[in-house]
Amino acid sequence: MWRIAAIAAIICCMMLVVYLLALKRQMRNITDELDRTAKRSYNRLVRIPLFDNDLNSLTSAINREIDDRKRMKIKSEETEKALRQAISDIAHDLRTPLSVIKGELQIMNGNPASTPEQKHYIDVCIRKTDELKNMADGFFELALLESRDECPELKRINVTNLLMQFIAENEGLIRLNSLEPEIIFPDSTVFAMGDEEYLKRILGNLLGNVIKYSSGSFTLRLTDNGEISIANPVGNAEAIDTERIFERTYRADPSRKSGSAGLGLYIVRLLCDKISAEASASADTNSLTVTIKLRPVIFSQ
Repeated sequence: MWRIAAIAAIICCMMLVVYLLALKRQMRNITDELDRTAKRSYNRLVRIPLFDNDLNSLTSAINREIDDRKRMKIKSEETEKALRQAISDIAHDLRTPLSVIKGELQIMNGNPASTPEQKHYIDVCIRKTDELKNMADGFFELALLESRDECPELKRINVTNLLMQFIAENEGLIRLNSLEPEIIFPDSTVFAMGDEEYLKRILGNLLGNVIKYSSGSFTLRLTDNGEISIANPVGNAEAIDTERIFERTYRADPSRKSGSAGLGLYIVRLLCDKISAEASASADTNSLTVTIKLRPVIFSQ
């Protein structure tokens, strides 16, 4: 009898081991299914035929959680899209009245009957109107960039000519802000892959950053390998976190009240991503340098 009992015990143990191994294999399958589901942004459920009722209950609970996460993700994306659209609409609606206000103020400022004190206050109003319009323009451009997924078709562009044209077109703005540019180009013409309009917008934002924070000068440098850098003096270079400077919410001085939303360099990074370029920054004791590295140069001559 004891032999029969021993054999039965051995058989039961073997069956239990087989069951546990099968259970372990199915748990690994569930883990693999969860990994695949996560990679597809919860657009699939865990679907495995299971022999254990408790495991079936577990996968059902997991699938309910996946459905909840998917609904939350969709709702979050819809909310974010609506917020971006609202920001875009508000910024767009602000631009026209601000332009009208500035025009009226300029007319008032040109009135010979205005006293020096009145002209002073009108100048202040014009300056603040410009700041508001720049902020509205920045939010409008940001909303457009973040809501669009398309990327421009990259083509070979003459970077040297584009930079020369940009400086010539903005010469009046540079002089108006009493800036002395130092332009450093290589002897040979530089070509790179990119998009002219996007690159002009990048340069425009970088120039705007220089105008806001520079004091008297800046250096525009182009290298043979297609790197564009703009360096300008800053008063507190040691306080600048160059690892975070391209973040949307970053400000070197949180107490600064310049009338700027601080979006310029964040927009630069977004524009660079669109044309597969790299944006980086470095700071020394008294200057900040922002470098744009374009796609590898096709050829130079």
